[in-house]
Amino acid sequence: MLLLSLAGSSCIKEKLETTYNSQEDKIDQYIEKNRYKKVKYDGIGSIDTTMHTDSIFRYDTTYSEDEIVIDTILVRIDTTFTMDTTWVPMERTETLKVVHNNGSNRLILVEGHGEELGENGNVALYYAGYTFNGSLSPSNLFVTNHQATAEQSGWELTDNQFNIYEINMHDTELIDGLKSGLTGVREGEECEILFSGKYGFGNHTFGMIPANSALLYKIWVIGVSND
Repeated sequence: MLLLSLAGSSCIKEKLETTYNSQEDKIDQYIEKNRYKKVKYDGIGSIDTTMHTDSIFRYDTTYSEDEIVIDTILVRIDTTFTMDTTWVPMERTETLKVVHNNGSNRLILVEGHGEELGENGNVALYYAGYTFNGSLSPSNLFVTNHQATAEQSGWELTDNQFNIYEINMHDTELIDGLKSGLTGVREGEECEILFSGKYGFGNHTFGMIPANSALLYKIWVIGVSND
């Protein structure tokens, strides 16, 4: 019985590792697909230039009994240059920054500013958590305090549920994937943090989250403090 039990435990472990590896492959594929951002801007379509030159000359003529003398003196040349520019909508591709930290992956959608969140700091944020199966789906939302996200997903929340959430990185209940993903965020940053079930709730069902689920958190950072 002991040998059978050990063998069964080994099989379960191998199956879990296969599951987690598959989730990490999907995370890598998602990041590779979404790290290239199209940015629209007004660019120069064409330039029309015109040069105008106005010249003024003075002619002095002198008469005498023996000769006629004509002196030509260049007085002024005025030159004006005009340029008409036509602007047209254009598009360029930017590569978003990705941060990998202890099994967690952070795709930075909007860069923040100021100091980075340290391992012992505090962060104030809005968030939305999703179970992840290879894509971001509103139907997989399991928690949020972000009003626009709640409304888009058809959630009805009370006003106090939209309050900014504060996290102390010392919090022992903070799951590993989220803690590693938040490390380094800055004020004003918008990002997506992804990790496999290995760094989430593991082999435990948690509310709407099935056991061993890969997770994706959308984060809007309001403030960072390392005091």
